[in-house]
Amino acid sequence: MFIRTFIILTLSIVIFACQPRSKPDALQPDFVTDATFVDTDDPAIWINPADPMQSLILGTDKGDNNGGIYVFDLQGKMIKEKCIIGLPRPNNIDVAYGFVLNGDTVDIAVFTQRNGDNIRVLRLPDMMFIDNGGIDVFVGDDVQAPMGIGLYKKPTTSEIFAIVSRKSGPNGSYLWQYLLSADSTGAVTGKVVRKFGAFKGGKEIEAIAVDDELGYVYYADEGAGVRKYYADPDSSNVELAFFAQEDFRDDHEGISIYPTGLSTGYILVSDQQANRFHVFNRASPHERVAIIPMSTHQSDGSESTSFAFGDLYPKGFFVAMSDNRTFQIYRWEQLERYILKK
Repeated sequence: MFIRTFIILTLSIVIFACQPRSKPDALQPDFVTDATFVDTDDPAIWINPADPMQSLILGTDKGDNNGGIYVFDLQGKMIKEKCIIGLPRPNNIDVAYGFVLNGDTVDIAVFTQRNGDNIRVLRLPDMMFIDNGGIDVFVGDDVQAPMGIGLYKKPTTSEIFAIVSRKSGPNGSYLWQYLLSADSTGAVTGKVVRKFGAFKGGKEIEAIAVDDELGYVYYADEGAGVRKYYADPDSSNVELAFFAQEDFRDDHEGISIYPTGLSTGYILVSDQQANRFHVFNRASPHERVAIIPMSTHQSDGSESTSFAFGDLYPKGFFVAMSDNRTFQIYRWEQLERYILKK
């Protein structure tokens, strides 16, 4: 009995020691989602216009052949009837509003499937595929393996574009941009309208975030910094900024944008191996205003919203992946206090 008790106690100590532990000053989440099956990667937020408290948090789970898109309520409880599993390595996901489909407008979520070499389109909030099996991407290029995605809605035409990155690619045309539209059968298709994107080399480009209001796209050149371009495919392909180049431990990962006004707010970038997020001004020249230690571990994707969800999230919230198969949810006030005190 003593030997058995000793072994169990020893194993418990070893397991506890191997668990990721937050720094003492790290922010603690207000909610943690139910765990997915394999390996969480990237979240997205859909705001329900009819009833904001029924909004959804979507998250990818990147199993090679048993991956999925998981759906949670605003407090992280899994809505099992909306989850989709058995997918070939879903990677990143984004949401857009007002897509024209069969003469109507619907909201959509689009995600990359790395092992499928395609992107998939879901109608929200019923989580129904409307892409006739998927849209192949990077066709004819040496590397497909799509990873990151950001959706851009053009204000003058309401057209929606998907900006897609991949596991590797050439400097100057690493990202491809697709115009999404519905064909005569009502299925969503994609047409290549642009190839762009500087790449330092050595790692990869995954995280993409689009600022619809200001018309910019940001992406993480891992191990190098964050690059900024115009999001409109008819605009210049000249790089507008290259920031966040200092004080990252290794990989630049998830990017999210939190607006506070028409042109003000913050850009948050995951410093993955350091378990912290760097916060930059949304306005150029994007000075860093804070570095926030978080209880997320090895965080890849993140998303934020400034929309007010009643007393639950009066100033919106921030959600980020953690490598224990969950997403962590923080009231924005937590991050704001840290930013302002700096």
